[in-house]
Amino acid sequence: QVQLVESGGGLVQPGGSLRLSCLASGFVFSSYATSWVRHTPGKGLEWISRIGSLGNSIAYKDSVKGRFTISRDNAKNMLFLQMNSLKPEDTAVYYCAKASSWASPPGQGTQVTVSS
Repeated sequence: QVQLVESGGGLVQPGGSLRLSCLASGFVFSSYATSWVRHTPGKGLEWISRIGSLGNSIAYKDSVKGRFTISRDNAKNMLFLQMNSLKPEDTAVYYCAKASSWASPPGQGTQVTVSS
């Protein structure tokens, strides 16, 4: 079955950086566009970025443009999210998902906390 395992979260000060990773299995990763989403108790689930199956067709939520960079390595079945200039409002549980089903991420997510 589809498995997506996120990692790389942690506690970081405002202005800091983190790189999230997502290891995919159970499907042909290179055939699917994929997304990063995040969840907070106040806002619920929020789509933040998408990348096409071949690494093209990239899009970002306005609030993360210029700070976050999505990428993928199809040879390793991996998806990444480089997050720079982090802000307290980026605090959330981050998930990866197939782009077509981003509203139902299957993994456990990784917690990102931005705080001084």
